[in-house]
Amino acid sequence: MFIELIATVFAGIAAAGLLMLVNIALGRRLPRWLTPVAAGLGMIAATISNEYTWYGRTADALPEGMKVAVTVEEQSWIRPWTQAWPYTERFVAIDTGNAMTNDNLPGQVLTDLYFFGRWAPVNKAPMLFDCTAHRSALLIDGADFAQGGTVSDAQWQPLPEDDPILGIVCET
Repeated sequence: MFIELIATVFAGIAAAGLLMLVNIALGRRLPRWLTPVAAGLGMIAATISNEYTWYGRTADALPEGMKVAVTVEEQSWIRPWTQAWPYTERFVAIDTGNAMTNDNLPGQVLTDLYFFGRWAPVNKAPMLFDCTAHRSALLIDGADFAQGGTVSDAQWQPLPEDDPILGIVCET
């Protein structure tokens, strides 16, 4: 966040400096108030650019084995341009590289979900998926595994068959 603030300030300085050079080239015919306006517009442009490129930069930096499953786009009346072009504010990634299965329970997969947000810390949640019954159980508080590998205290939640997270987890 601090680096983005510095980049925004430098974008404003660059826009003001560019307008000053244009003004010198035009023989100082532009009004003086145009320089701070250019600086403000440069900072707004840099902020908008950071909003729209955050998801791409973050998703591209994910390690091998992480797959993006769900994205959430944001629209806000405070930012009127998002009504026409929404931006991705948060997304869920699945750690398919470390997914675990049990030979005794072939339809179940245990993996970690990572929840990314624009101005939020990354949250990790272990989740158990039952691919045959189309359901999932969040294991944040831990789980008690029985002798055969079944989870005894899981609170299963039904999932639709076309759930994107279930689809990615069950194809691994």
